[in-house]
Amino acid sequence: MTDVAARRLDLAGTRAFEQAGSGLERRRRLAEFNHEWLGELWAEAVRGQRVEGVALAAVGSVGRGDAGPLSDYDLVLLHYGRTLSTDEVTRLADRIWYPIWDAGVRLDHSVRTVNQCRTVAAEDLTAAVGLLDIAPVAGDAEVVAAARATVSHDWRANARKRLPQLTDAMAVRHHRHGDLAQSIEPELKEAHGGLRDMTVLSALAEAWLADRPRGEVDTAYGLLLDVRDAVHVVTGRGRDRLGREDHDAVAALLGYGDPDDLLADVSDAGRAIAYALDGTVRRAGQSQRARVLRVGPRRPQMTPLGYGLFESDGEVVLGAGRVGETDPHLPLRAAVVAAAANLPISPTTLENLATKCADLPTPWTPLARGLFSDLLAAGPGLVTVWEGLDQQGIIERWLPEWAAVRSRPQRNAVHRHTVDRHLIETVVHATGLVRGVGRADLLLLAALLHDIGKVPGARDHSAAGAPVAEAVMRRLGHTEADVEVVTSLVREHLTLIELATRRDHSDPRTIDAAVAAVSGDRDRFDLLLALTEADAVAAGPKAWTDWRAALLAQLATEVRARLDPSTPAVATPLADVGQGVVPEPLVRALAAGEPHVEVLSHGGSYRIDIADRDRLGLFADTAGLLAAEGLVVRTAILRTVDGVAVNEWHVESPSGNEPEQPRLHRGLVRLATGDRGPLGLLDRRRQFAARPSRESTIGSPGQPRALVVPGASDEATVLEVRAEDRPGLLHELGMAFAKSGVSVRSAHIATYAGQTLDTFYVTDFSGRRLDPGKVAQVVAVIIDTCDG
Repeated sequence: MTDVAARRLDLAGTRAFEQAGSGLERRRRLAEFNHEWLGELWAEAVRGQRVEGVALAAVGSVGRGDAGPLSDYDLVLLHYGRTLSTDEVTRLADRIWYPIWDAGVRLDHSVRTVNQCRTVAAEDLTAAVGLLDIAPVAGDAEVVAAARATVSHDWRANARKRLPQLTDAMAVRHHRHGDLAQSIEPELKEAHGGLRDMTVLSALAEAWLADRPRGEVDTAYGLLLDVRDAVHVVTGRGRDRLGREDHDAVAALLGYGDPDDLLADVSDAGRAIAYALDGTVRRAGQSQRARVLRVGPRRPQMTPLGYGLFESDGEVVLGAGRVGETDPHLPLRAAVVAAAANLPISPTTLENLATKCADLPTPWTPLARGLFSDLLAAGPGLVTVWEGLDQQGIIERWLPEWAAVRSRPQRNAVHRHTVDRHLIETVVHATGLVRGVGRADLLLLAALLHDIGKVPGARDHSAAGAPVAEAVMRRLGHTEADVEVVTSLVREHLTLIELATRRDHSDPRTIDAAVAAVSGDRDRFDLLLALTEADAVAAGPKAWTDWRAALLAQLATEVRARLDPSTPAVATPLADVGQGVVPEPLVRALAAGEPHVEVLSHGGSYRIDIADRDRLGLFADTAGLLAAEGLVVRTAILRTVDGVAVNEWHVESPSGNEPEQPRLHRGLVRLATGDRGPLGLLDRRRQFAARPSRESTIGSPGQPRALVVPGASDEATVLEVRAEDRPGLLHELGMAFAKSGVSVRSAHIATYAGQTLDTFYVTDFSGRRLDPGKVAQVVAVIIDTCDG
């Protein structure tokens, strides 16, 4: 590390964080050092030379005075083009740039006249925004002031043309880097709600299009700068992403006991900046429309929405006569009409609603409950409106429990949102399922509250959330029957998806568990089924795949048949075998050594039905063949009747290629004769997917585990296997079961973030559950197999 880098880290590094004082003070000291050092370089470079009309200027974070310990320098050598010749300016620039490079500081540099700055700003939007922050470092400050004044004048004069360009560029950047508030590894600078959005706010204010928000936004900006500085210190690199591997160190450096508390504050900061930016862009657009030449006075266009509320310039606003309104129902009314119209509520209106309206009574009135149900049923417009209400603190006045989940991160690989945003997304998706249930209002309330127990320290958020949901329902004034239904839905909201993906649907114990979760009530089952789907869809594409949807639908069919025996059964391929009857043509084909293979498409997934003569290792061979073909096994249901194995495999094809039925048929025939050739490709896949050692892997999940699930089946021993996934693991497990003298009756496979959670229903070869000694032996073999 160079002396300059060491000095920068010393001024804003670990010791500076440990000392009393704010991040603002740390950055002030660092800014002073940057200017002093660059001033020394300037003095050395111009020694003995006449340099009137020439200056060294900074843009970006160095120009604003909020650079981090290892931020790049973005410098401009400015001149009028009269005092020095081109060669003299070039030599002067070299005498400044080379010492900076030698000091190991990353540098973005340019040499420009004032007119060139004007030309570059006119042609390059990013350069124009950057030059608005240009600040003198050394030399003639007047030339810097001239450049800034010229660029600012042009920026204001061309605001009408540049605003659409600016908003389009923001949209592209936000799409590329995502939403800072919803990321577990936030990009602190470029994401929506990040540091660069603060420069956009300043640019909009510089164009005189809108006022720059202050207060909470400045606090949020300061926090993100502190986090960025801490990232620089703990990584030793000038990067702007808060990676998972840095959470603990950054949190400790900033004084957080729990890194999740840090992430929650970062999310809050990103939300505050994003909300301010979105509102300011709307203000800027309204200002632009106001500048359009009109004949006569300009009157605002007010479209009535009801309840004294109007649509004006793309926002919902209060009419003049209702500003002093104290009706406690008015915030709910405003939220309902805004969400239904898919419009944001004006920040001024939100502030009036938050400060001038009385609190709702406890319990809520029937009118309040009805309005709240209408709000939850509004669809996609709910997301923006809820965010505005939350920013003004109105949500916490309605639901004090919301504070505990607000901006809470989720480290589960299937989730793409913070807890509070996930709850709102679940409500939005549930609105598309209300026609399939008897009580749409209860479904939406359960969707809003299903993860309300995801608070620090909760081991089982479903169990922790049930009493919280009960308290909320009572405060809202619902009947005891409705309180009990929503409470049970929150408690059981994971039950169906776990049974569908990790249990054998043909086992009576699985259906018993599903029926017990809804107390044998068909209407409650429909509610729980819809909540399960909405929850999974809102979580993200990893949680709601075609194979998961198919498994949940299969389980639903079995449960409905139990709850309502008149429900017709759904015919499936080879259904007669499932009833203990093997068709004669199939028996003859199998006797001739010809397995039956049938591939059925289910959207993005496939069901492969395979019937073959039962033999030792058939499960392992089939799993290996499917892996060799590049297919990912999600579920396998295996049945054996009169020596005939009928196996049902649900697979996905990452390559997008449909499984080839003849190829699978040929592979099974060869494997049955002892030819291991079809598995050759699997060996090559293993070689290309070599795993890093656990010792060298940051955040290692630990040793594999094999657990017995007690009471899951009367007919088989149920084992859950958790391990690091790798190509052919299921094949290896099948071989391990076969070598242990164990028959696999069904298997249910799930893989997330490189970790597999597999459930196996196993018996001995006589079809009985394993005795305790055998279970211990099999568990040991499985763990050894997973460990490679």
